Amino acid sequence: MKKNIWVLVLMIVAGVASSCGVGRQVADAKTFGDCKYDIASVDSVYLAGIDIREFRNIRSFSDFDLAKYPGLAMGLLRKNVPLDIRVNIDITNPTKNRAAINQLEYKVLLTNNEIFNGFLSQLIEVMPGTSPTRVPVRLNTNAYQLLSNDKTRDEFVNMILALTGKADAKPTKFQVKIRPTLDVAGKQVNYPGYITFEKEITSKMLAR
Repeated sequence: MKKNIWVLVLMIVAGVASSCGVGRQVADAKTFGDCKYDIASVDSVYLAGIDIREFRNIRSFSDFDLAKYPGLAMGLLRKNVPLDIRVNIDITNPTKNRAAINQLEYKVLLTNNEIFNGFLSQLIEVMPGTSPTRVPVRLNTNAYQLLSNDKTRDEFVNMILALTGKADAKPTKFQVKIRPTLDVAGKQVNYPGYITFEKEITSKMLAR
């Protein structure tokens, strides 16, 4: 129902879709909402410029050797600890129609705490009846609040441990929310609600 209302709003904004190009854009974006999503792998994870595989022997936040990693120590002192992750998202189109969008808004949550958000501005095209289309997304944030907050620190460290392959790491999940947006007649129109999917964080996700 929401999708139908969204299409109606787009048609009104675009002057009842008087342009064939606008009509195609609307149809492609609507199909995008019917696609299936999965996090296939993580190419790289860096905390304060340090490959997180360097932390494979830690068990808790107190095990971080700040003397060994002065960049991390300086980041904590300055309250600016860069966290950089590149994830590869696989999108599969189970319909009979082309799916395409020029811009995506995204949010990534770790156990209900939002850790990344932003926009991906590029053409993403997923044709029906083909293998998954892989979309690399670079995620950046300041992890200081995650490390300094008692409510998020343990979950964040668990994520690091899981990605390094720690056998006793507690399961954690990424929840990804994406929302296609369209530029119609100079106006930005958002997809109704977010497309949401989850993925458990494991060392198998980290590309070697």
